[in-house]
Amino acid sequence: MTTITLQQCRNLMGRRNYFNVSKPYSLKLKPCYTTHYHHSSIQMRADEEDDPVKQMKEMTAARKRWESLIREEKVKVLTPKEAGYAIQLSNKTLLDVRPSTEHKKACVKSSTWIPIFDVDNRFDAGNVSKKITNFMMGGWWSGVPILSYDNQFISKVEEKFSKDTDLIVACQKGLRSLAACEQLYNAGYRNLFWVQGGLEAAEEEDLEREGPESFKFAGIGGVSEFLGWTDQQRAAGAKEGWGYRLVFSARLVGLFLFADALFIGAQQAGHYLQDLRLKEDDDAEMDKWRDLEGANSK
Repeated sequence: MTTITLQQCRNLMGRRNYFNVSKPYSLKLKPCYTTHYHHSSIQMRADEEDDPVKQMKEMTAARKRWESLIREEKVKVLTPKEAGYAIQLSNKTLLDVRPSTEHKKACVKSSTWIPIFDVDNRFDAGNVSKKITNFMMGGWWSGVPILSYDNQFISKVEEKFSKDTDLIVACQKGLRSLAACEQLYNAGYRNLFWVQGGLEAAEEEDLEREGPESFKFAGIGGVSEFLGWTDQQRAAGAKEGWGYRLVFSARLVGLFLFADALFIGAQQAGHYLQDLRLKEDDDAEMDKWRDLEGANSK
């Protein structure tokens, strides 16, 4: 499995909360066909290892491919509300391709979960280094983990669904699900529906939800989520009013108090250690004088 870093996620997703069909995001995905015509894999490279010009060309190529899928109606577009109707009235299957961190927070009832990218939990030397770098470069704030593409994604889908199955493909923002649609189409699936804007664009009444969070909050994390400083939480705060905002204001005050307590505690610990060293020095000096007096008395 190959990793996708925090910087890649930032470059690809930016600060938007939706996927624009007229100008879709691009992910550096290359279909690489094997001897079996209906299978494909994805090759990915870390941003820091790519030539910027080559990276831009790959992103542009991906954008054109995805625009073509939508324009030629090889993949049909649904809003979250339309997806909810299709699931209820037409018994279509929703394929959730989000990573486990998002799926655990909120998922569509009776959906099938097969992530195209998932959290990379390997602990080899190289991956630990990437995790540390990811954390230092903003992972602590955003909560975005290192993700890896699952090379078995297509085979896992094929185990569950035949090629003529109506599949509604969804992720959190709409990026990974469109990448999944491209791979599924290349693998022979022809009845594909893409949820525009992802589950984050869904209102609570659009889809039947399972999990502790709303769909809008499933993709956030880290310190920014704890303090309520994400775009999703600010939008919710504007609707909910002061009561909602006070919760996060209290958390911010608590964080400052905690930091202040740590600072004061560190100062007190420093004074205590300094006093302890001085006492030890005094005791050593007293022992020295006692030994000297004992020697003189003899």
